[in-house]
Amino acid sequence: MPRRRGPVTLTHWNQVSHTDAGTLAAGSSLPLYPHAKSNVARLTIAQALAGANATVVYATGAIVGSKLAPSHALATLPLSIFVVGMAVCSLPVGVIARRHGRRAAFMAGTGCGVLAGLIAAVAVVLNDFWLFCAATFFGGAYAAVVLSFRFAAADCVAPEQRPRALSFVMAGGVFAGVIGPQLVTYTMYLWMPHTFAVTFVAQAAVAALSAFILLGVRLPMPTAAEVAGGRPIGVIVRHPLFISAVVCGVVSYLLMNFLMTAAPLAMQMCGLSLASSNLGLQWHVIAMYAPSFFTGRLITRFGAQRVILAGLALLASSAAVGLAGVDVAHFWLTLILLGIGWNFGFVGASALVLKCHRPEERTRVQSLNDFIVFGAMAFGSFLSGGLLATYGWDTVLRLSLIPLVLAVFALARSFAILNRSTLG
Repeated sequence: MPRRRGPVTLTHWNQVSHTDAGTLAAGSSLPLYPHAKSNVARLTIAQALAGANATVVYATGAIVGSKLAPSHALATLPLSIFVVGMAVCSLPVGVIARRHGRRAAFMAGTGCGVLAGLIAAVAVVLNDFWLFCAATFFGGAYAAVVLSFRFAAADCVAPEQRPRALSFVMAGGVFAGVIGPQLVTYTMYLWMPHTFAVTFVAQAAVAALSAFILLGVRLPMPTAAEVAGGRPIGVIVRHPLFISAVVCGVVSYLLMNFLMTAAPLAMQMCGLSLASSNLGLQWHVIAMYAPSFFTGRLITRFGAQRVILAGLALLASSAAVGLAGVDVAHFWLTLILLGIGWNFGFVGASALVLKCHRPEERTRVQSLNDFIVFGAMAFGSFLSGGLLATYGWDTVLRLSLIPLVLAVFALARSFAILNRSTLG
């Protein structure tokens, strides 16, 4: 099929799935769906709403944790539990999607999101640290489902448009960067002395709204071939390109979470205001998702590996800026560079994952990728709180540079692989 030129819009994707259905069905390994425009739009809106839920957790998790935890070293444990929830639930999400369809997985995830907000509100009222940790686990389960939105969008369009569809849905997170922090700012003191209790109730309401939006997503039920799952998973995970994609995704997400988990508490330890911390986090989330409006086009033009390389360079720059000072400007610039670097690294790695599976293997491979990424994130998240409390912000920043070396080596290998390797 000849390559399309010009900007890609939701209308363009819808036209592709209608006018070129016959041509693409013969030449594409993925089925085309007649609801591309509606599906991508709904997934983008749901991404914005669900991203606001995650932003609330990151904005409040360490602060609430520090008030409720029996030890200061456990202050960031709720955020680590959030990441554990993402990791543990990634594989079940893939199983549900493979057997019952993606929409069933979406509904299960948004249900967890509602529970997360309600349980967190009760935990704050009761001053129960472990109940708050349970709430963030459900929040992590919701986040695991939300991150499958990007792959669901890629399923909706022609193969050549997958990176752009994936990236466009991720762009919904821009609005999350506004909704989440503002939700915290305007609700955190509404029920004193139970700071953030109303915030978490509002978080549950936003998750319920997301479920309503996702009810309109129309995707076909899995085929018998998809339920069977294709090649043995051991064959897939040994493929060098899959290894490269996972390593780059792990490092991008791990470093972003490693620093973002510690940053709000580090700002508080440096005497900066909670309002400054919330605003810095808001710009960080916007920086995470705003590049998605053009990241897909960059991947199409320059290739996923070059975009990932740019992301790794930005992640290194964010650590360097943080080491240069501890005033508001340094924290904010660190968080902004961290967000952009994550976007290039993670979206690029996700596009690379799309090259690692056959159509009938997609839910298995995608959920396995997310399981590995979030499992590594959980490890880094557990470390960040203790390291910050024991050694300080500078040590957290310096240690973040080490995984970048591994990612660069993995990325260099992927350049050669794509030139001479197939899925076999």
